Amino acid sequence: MTAQTPSARPAAFVLDGKAIAEEIVERVAAEARALAARGVKPGLAVVLVGEDPASQAYVASKGRAALACGFHSVQRTLPAETSEDALLGLIERLNADPAIHGVLVQLPLPKAISATRAVERIDPRKDVDGLHPLNAGLIATGASDRALIPCTPAGAMILIDRACAALGETLEGKEAVVIGRSNLVGKPIAQLLLQRNCTVTIAHSRTRDLPAVARRADVLVAAVGKAEMVRGDWVKLGAIVVDVGVNRVAGQRLDAKGRPKTRLVGDVAYAEAAARAGAITPVPGGVGRMTVAMLMANTLIAARRAAGIEAPKF
Repeated sequence: MTAQTPSARPAAFVLDGKAIAEEIVERVAAEARALAARGVKPGLAVVLVGEDPASQAYVASKGRAALACGFHSVQRTLPAETSEDALLGLIERLNADPAIHGVLVQLPLPKAISATRAVERIDPRKDVDGLHPLNAGLIATGASDRALIPCTPAGAMILIDRACAALGETLEGKEAVVIGRSNLVGKPIAQLLLQRNCTVTIAHSRTRDLPAVARRADVLVAAVGKAEMVRGDWVKLGAIVVDVGVNRVAGQRLDAKGRPKTRLVGDVAYAEAAARAGAITPVPGGVGRMTVAMLMANTLIAARRAAGIEAPKF
């Protein structure tokens, strides 16, 4: 029997993060309406320190999503020169506010403020970013059903499950390789895959022969922040490829001033990888779309837990 070549294979199943995120937001909105009928309106507070344009855009998108879900949405914008004590005081007040179920401090923070101390000051029951050490510990010890899971890993897991369903496969027993060891994405998604009975390798910049390690993966997650680092020949035939990276690079087109227009690419060389993958997430339109949707889901979960009502599973 002749070995199947990439060109003879069916096209990779493209995971539409935009459509799946819209499904989740619609479900959250319906759940929020039902919760409001019981006298509880989910509340999300987002804190922004400074005037970083990217952070402002992210905060605005989170606010719009919260309003679309019918949440009580609060934004607190502080000047860049705000002291750490002032920020921590605001977090304490939001922790104590019964109308607020989720508290998010937009990162990065100005250099004078410790992001670690800010995150640790958030009540872990309201930590909808999932970054508090208590939530990280619950995930690491296999108790993720009691945690608030970081939004990007939570969204990525939903996409992986959709990929398995589309391919007629089960996640259990697969070999997973996560390239990247950040507290925000790499470590938690590795723990979540481990809980689903995958055999998990966390790879990073010091991994020897990284391409060979990646080629073992039935599920390959790239979360390193380096444009198109993962090439097509790193991908095992039929693998599920999840690209968490968002990188802005110069494009071929020029703007009105003759400068190259930028475009977004992931950590994976998409066209090359799609020729070998069984399923793949695009950039843009993949995992990034899921992140805000899962923030809304986490806020709903926190509100239901605060009300003593069983939280939904996503």
